[in-house]
Amino acid sequence: MQQAELIERIKELKIKRNAVILAHYYSRPEVQDIADFVGDSLGLSQEAVRQTADVIVFCGVHFMGESAAILCPDKTVLLPEIDATCPMADMVDIEGLKREKEKHPDALVVCYVNSSAAIKAESYICCTSANAVEVVNSLEADEVIFVPDKNLAAYVEARTDKKIIPWEGHCPTHHQILREDVLKMKEKHPEAKFIAHPECRPEVLELADHIASTRGMIMYAKNSPAKEFIIGTECGLLHGLHKAAPEKKYYCVSEFACCPSMKMVNLEKVLFSLEKVQHVVTVPYNVRIRAKEALDRMLAVKIR
Repeated sequence: MQQAELIERIKELKIKRNAVILAHYYSRPEVQDIADFVGDSLGLSQEAVRQTADVIVFCGVHFMGESAAILCPDKTVLLPEIDATCPMADMVDIEGLKREKEKHPDALVVCYVNSSAAIKAESYICCTSANAVEVVNSLEADEVIFVPDKNLAAYVEARTDKKIIPWEGHCPTHHQILREDVLKMKEKHPEAKFIAHPECRPEVLELADHIASTRGMIMYAKNSPAKEFIIGTECGLLHGLHKAAPEKKYYCVSEFACCPSMKMVNLEKVLFSLEKVQHVVTVPYNVRIRAKEALDRMLAVKIR
């Protein structure tokens, strides 16, 4: 089936199923183009809640589908590729987190949304890269256990007076962006601004002209007077940047900044998902209720 036929069939099935397609900025360009809404983790969570559709097709990794299922229990949430998991989310386990909570009984657990529903259920509040600092600073506790990303934890620690107890996890895609990569690109493109995601290593963030979530990076590039940008995040964001400000130039900081999991969903899988109503994401009731409390607390936090 040709791409045009795939797209037409997807549109037909969307109407038939009363479905909406949500896609992360890191998904394939053609998947972003057929989505009803493209965003970062925070924006997608908020959009899932706003939707009146019966079916949400989530073009992303497993924890994203779980978040939608937690927030929208009355909707059918589909993940086109059930094996699309987040390596960072898999780096934190329930028993280990419980032991950490026992060691720090006065600390509250702040859980990056890039984690499983079970981990969210063990946490007090969730956060995204867009609101992590505001979430931590909104808490009354002086100590925070931050899971699972140690790089985002370090970013927050530099912007709060609270004691941050980091978990030893990281995003492999962002973690392999090195300081040397940035310096080489800066030398090659001396007029370009370097925008970095807070999942990057601290020594990489030190070189950034601006640090932001994926949506924040797009807004910065769009509104900046600069004409060239080195992008320190997953390569999929370049598609959104080109659509937001096509007159500007963007350079991915590293050829290795590509997440295999986020590229697993393609148009064929979106079509199969709608045709067969697969793969339905479910979260056990007792886990969902506790995880929803953590997500609801996050959504209530006002960000700048």
